[in-house]
Amino acid sequence: MYDFIVIGAGIAGASIAYELARSARVCVFEGETRAGFHATGRSAALFAPSYGGPEIRALTRASRSFFDRPPQGFGEHPLLQQRGCLYLARSEQRDRLNQMIADISASGGIVAKLDKGDALKRVPLLRESYLAAAAFDSDAMDIDVDALHQGFLRGARTAGAVVITGTWVTNPQRRNGVWSIESSEASVSAPVLVNAAGAWADDVAASCGASRLGLQPLRRTALLVDVPAGCDVSSWPAVIDVDEQFYFKPEAGKLLLSPADETPDRPGDALPEDLDVAIGVDRVQAALDLEVTRVSHSWAGLRTFAPDRAPVVGFDPHTEGLFWCAGQGGYGIQTSPALARTAAALARGEGLPADVAGEGLAAQTISPARGNL
Repeated sequence: MYDFIVIGAGIAGASIAYELARSARVCVFEGETRAGFHATGRSAALFAPSYGGPEIRALTRASRSFFDRPPQGFGEHPLLQQRGCLYLARSEQRDRLNQMIADISASGGIVAKLDKGDALKRVPLLRESYLAAAAFDSDAMDIDVDALHQGFLRGARTAGAVVITGTWVTNPQRRNGVWSIESSEASVSAPVLVNAAGAWADDVAASCGASRLGLQPLRRTALLVDVPAGCDVSSWPAVIDVDEQFYFKPEAGKLLLSPADETPDRPGDALPEDLDVAIGVDRVQAALDLEVTRVSHSWAGLRTFAPDRAPVVGFDPHTEGLFWCAGQGGYGIQTSPALARTAAALARGEGLPADVAGEGLAAQTISPARGNL
């Protein structure tokens, strides 16, 4: 008998288990034999307070203190390393860049408009004819995703959480005020079931007898390409098209690039398609003086969004004891510290953490009962 059953041990499930296990009995089920196999293990690993919608930006800002000063024993190495993020605009995108800067400023973030010459200095291979305007987020960082994820899992286990891998939960039963799960590994019960199943969250909800919320997994492609001989890209910032038509960043002496595709897909092991790889190369080559002759590696991951693209965190309005923690999209890594604290507080029947509320987030904007789901 536990207080909480958590379905999913990716970044969402691991982080909320970490928070809940401090004061409650927690059991985590993960379908794969290795936690973090899907979206968590395929992240672009960028912490960017300017990235995403207003709810995501608030949660990202509220996560910064954890990244900078994780609890004693959380990990052996820093979670963040300086990177910076450069937003690019062509001439027809100037208004969009100005609007993005204004929106971020209005929500408490800081992105500075950057002189074209400064942008070219930061990324010397940028085509001058392509670039019309730029903005820079100096707070953007690289995230050590594995260290973060393992820190959450290790901390949850240290606090007493049980993590069961290789077990897909297909038929939870609600009886006498508790959820029960029977598997070959364990027979487990708890009054609250936390749905942190990522791309499978709607399927888990349906297996609990709840309504689907319209969560949609969207496939995103990424690839690694070589840079010209003698070109050191290690100090380059991450670079994002202001309309998010592509992005790229340094990765182990190469460039990680993506067409920022959002192709509707089904839950599963996402695979890259040749056309998306070609589109990514073409878009980045338009912006960079770079001839891509070989793709050294390509992969794809699923980013799962609610219809309004805000996370879904809170108790289901119609199914007793079912708690949602899903729909983080592509921002689950950078928001995980604050989102986990928020989810744990709401699951315990408390209000939002004060610092999260202070960043402008309201519980109703992420609730599964909100009107636009």
